[in-house]
Amino acid sequence: MLHNRFVLAVFALLVSLALPLHAQTQTENAPLRVGITPVPPFVMTGETGEWEGISVDLWRTIADELGQEYEFVELSFNELLQSVEAGKVDVAVGALTMTADREARFDFAHPFYQTGLSVGVPHNPKGGLWQSLRALFTWQFVSLIASLGLLLLFVGVLLWVVERRRNPEQFGGTPIQGIGASFWWAAVTMTTVGYGDKAPTSLPGRLIALVWMFAGLIMVASFTAAITSSLTVSNLQRQIEGPQDLPGNTVATIANTASARYLTDERIRREAYPDLTAAMEAVAREEVDAVVYDRALMLYRNQQLGDQRLDILPAVFEQQLYAFALPSDSPYRSAIAQEVLRATESPEWEALLQRYLGR
Repeated sequence: MLHNRFVLAVFALLVSLALPLHAQTQTENAPLRVGITPVPPFVMTGETGEWEGISVDLWRTIADELGQEYEFVELSFNELLQSVEAGKVDVAVGALTMTADREARFDFAHPFYQTGLSVGVPHNPKGGLWQSLRALFTWQFVSLIASLGLLLLFVGVLLWVVERRRNPEQFGGTPIQGIGASFWWAAVTMTTVGYGDKAPTSLPGRLIALVWMFAGLIMVASFTAAITSSLTVSNLQRQIEGPQDLPGNTVATIANTASARYLTDERIRREAYPDLTAAMEAVAREEVDAVVYDRALMLYRNQQLGDQRLDILPAVFEQQLYAFALPSDSPYRSAIAQEVLRATESPEWEALLQRYLGR
């Protein structure tokens, strides 16, 4: 009887030890629930409808190395953070920024991408002569030329009225011929060229000529200043080389983002747009002077703009780190973090970044 009780006790002990081991094995073999939220180019759907992107492709590489089955669970951004904190997903894959607040709520693997804010400006191809000439073809410049032409015509008609009978050899003929000759005289006199082929001979005509000579000096100086100002303003508008040059310009951004907060803190005049594409297109049309946003996202969107591509300046500020998030004390953290380091140190990682972000 005692022997039977001993056998039963040993059997019960073995069963109690085996059940947790069996349950643990089942948990380890179960597919991981991978939470994702669309954030191109890190998480997005491809042409075939499958998930792809920098983060997704990196996760697939890590899962293959670990031999781990998984299933994607699409969530909104807020739901993703809440699900990680509550342990409803095993890992969150996307463009999650590492912050002290989030680190207190859940754990991160090693960062796989360092990013930050960058500045996008209108494309300024080399070959500045054409760009400088473009600055002249503005409404203000055309208005100035038209006003100058009307003034020359007015002076020419005035001179023709007083000279057409007293000096018919130079300002006579039909009204069109006479006005044309006096218009020519007014132009060469204003520019101080003074060919001498035409000159007034009457006293009223010479008084008009004297006044116009002095007025011409002022007109030439004003015209030269206008051209210089137009070219200078055009060049200054294209001399945004980093965040230090943003004050005094109008900058496009998206409301309630890190870039909008940065512009507000720095007291830089900003214009909010509904999405990044709209903001970048506004810069390409020169409705605003620049756009400030996450560098990686701008590089990706810039490839889709075609002829409206911007110049993304190399300076990166307000730097951030992207990493996979896991519930606190997750048993998968160590293995995933190690594979993140291995994957991002490989040559394939650079090829992956170039595929989505270009060079």
